[in-house]
Formats: sequence, structure tokens, C-alpha cells
Amino acid sequence: MAVASAFNKVIHGKKVCVFSKRKRVIIMRILVISEYSNTVSSRPEAAIFMALQRDPEIQVDVMTDAECEFTKKFRDLGMGVSIDHPKKKFSRSNIKNIRKRLLEGKYDILHLFNSKAAINGIWAAMGLPVKVALYRGYAGNIFWYDPSAYLKYLHPRVDRVFCIAEAVEEHVAKAIFWNPKKVVTIRKGHDPAWYADVDPIDVRREFNLPENSFVAVCVANTRPMKGIPYLVEAMNLIPEDLPIYLILVGRGLDTEEVVEIVNRGAAKKRVIFAGFRKDALRIDKGADCFVLASLYGEAITKAVIEAMSVGTAPLITAIPGNKYLVINESSGLVVPKANAQALADGLLRYYKDEAFRKEMAAGALHYIQTEFHCDKTAEGYKAEYQKMLAE
Repeated sequence: MAVASAFNKVIHGKKVCVFSKRKRVIIMRILVISEYSNTVSSRPEAAIFMALQRDPEIQVDVMTDAECEFTKKFRDLGMGVSIDHPKKKFSRSNIKNIRKRLLEGKYDILHLFNSKAAINGIWAAMGLPVKVALYRGYAGNIFWYDPSAYLKYLHPRVDRVFCIAEAVEEHVAKAIFWNPKKVVTIRKGHDPAWYADVDPIDVRREFNLPENSFVAVCVANTRPMKGIPYLVEAMNLIPEDLPIYLILVGRGLDTEEVVEIVNRGAAKKRVIFAGFRKDALRIDKGADCFVLASLYGEAITKAVIEAMSVGTAPLITAIPGNKYLVINESSGLVVPKANAQALADGLLRYYKDEAFRKEMAAGALHYIQTEFHCDKTAEGYKAEYQKMLAE
């Protein structure tokens, strides 16, 4: 098999490897098992390992689920790529295959990014001198008394859990109360350059709104945690004579509860259900602000980061998972959760103070460039890997 052959050439255990006539002295070998078929959603993670691969002392190899844009980019950088991601949560053949890779590659780090990878990868690493790291991007549903948790995050073979946000770390650390130092926070960064060519939509013309209207946008999926009822209720609390509109982008946001709230007040004339849109980022960039009314559970909401990356001022609720995503009155506005009046007040402030809104938009973009950049994430991963190997 050509892929396996190329993979073995890359990872045969030699301390010096040559890629594209470039000599590299490898002192850290990393095997990543993750899914990269969705280009947009996996881009921040892929950027981490491409940045690490550019370090002349690090070799990164990947076991993934499909040929896609990133498999070519990985190979062009000299990364070994095997299209061999586990298909089941527990598979003897997958475990055997991962173990074979670990033995052939003499890896220092095995990083597992989803349930199928974690369960199979942990078993494959048994008895081998490789450090095992897991990824966690959700704040909740890990408890010390849950037997299934010991198949992944609470398994004694796991050396580190990389969390996307402080709230996630706090939750996981409570579950691993006997060794909370296993859990660390390294935020998954973005690069505003990814969005530099996004062409904004003229949202007023697109949605037949008045030329002088102020347009807020929310891009979300249909989940109770998104707090959409509070957001549309906020539109009922804004004076009817003000041309403030809300565009809701996403499938199924017009639930019976939400529609009932919209129909009982001023929101009926100012809330637009746009449905699923492939050009959501273009709507973000064309809007005056981005608003998120989440109630719980989330950790570093990607839709907010994307809006900030195209230079749109954010208005978000203060939930633990999004702590530090927006700094209040520096890179946006942060208001209490489950509070329609606070959301309305935030929208009104942006509407009435254009200079302040533009300042927050610029601050949001700068914050992503400095605090949430993917290069900073890669630096954090490398530092944590080094700590793991020193233990």
C-alpha cells in the first residue's frame, strides 16, 4: 500500500530524516489520531501540527479518516499520513494497527482527539514508552463516578488532557481529583489571515432592510444551550422606533418557543430567520455586530472567534466556557447570561455609539491576532509535550 510505504519511510525510527532535501535532527516524535475531512472545522487543529512540523526538531505523523486538503498539505510538509482512523470505539484490529504504528515509529507522544481514537489508542499504548495525551473541547459530562469515563479521560494510562478553555480544565480536573495536574488549558487558536479574502454581504440589500438599519447577526445550531429565546426576547425590549434588526443563521432556530416570543412583540418585524447559509462568514462581516446568548456548556465558541477574525464587534454572555474569549469593553461586550434586558442594553450601546463599536471591532481582531493565534497554540503544545517527556 503506497500510503503505508510512505508512512514507514518517514517514521522508521531514525534520528535524522530528510524531507525535500532538508536535513532534520528529530528529538520529538508525535503521532496524532484525528479526523480532518471537514476542512473548515479542522483547520485550527491542523494548523497546530503543521506549525510543529516546521520545527526542525519535531516530526509529526497523522492517522486520519479521509483524503482531503490537509492530507496533501501534511505530506508536502513531510508529515507521514495514514488514512486509517478507527471506525469503532473499541476494535481489536484498530488497536493492533495503532500499536504497530507506535512500535515502528518509536513515538514519544500519542495525541488522541476523539472518542474512537482515545479508546483504541489508550489500549494500543499499553506497556509502551509513549506519553498519551487526550483533547477535550466541551465543558461537562465527565464525572469520577461514571465507569465510562475510565475508558478515556480518567484512564490511568493517560498522561495529559489538553483542554480548550479554563472552564473545561476545571471540570475535568474535578473528575481527576487525585491528579488534577494532568489537566491543562491550551486554547485552540485561529489566524485572521484565513478570513482576509472574505467578501462581506450587503446585509441590508440581501434581507431587504432599511438603509439606516443596524444589523446584528447570530450564527448558531439548534441547541437549548444557545439561549435563542433570550436573544429574541431582547429584540422585544428595544424601542420599536429604532431600526435594529437581528439575523439568525442556522437550521431549525425557528422553534415553536422562539416563534411564539417573536410574534408577541416588536421582534416580529425585526428578527429574520435566514436558515442555514454557507456564506455565514460573509454575513458576519457585513453585519454591525455578532451576538451570542449562550447559557452553558460551550467552550471557546468557534462562531464568535470567526466573527472577531473578520473584524466584527462581538456581544456575548458570560458563561464559564467562553471566559477570556472576549474582554469586556476591550475586545467586545460581555453581559450576564439568561438576561434579555442585558442583551438589549448591549445592542443599544453598539447602536448608539458607533465609535465605541468600531473600537470593539478593532480590539476583537487584535485580540485574536495576539491571544488566540494558532502559532501561540502550537508553542503551548510544544511546551506541554516537553514537560510530559521530562516527567
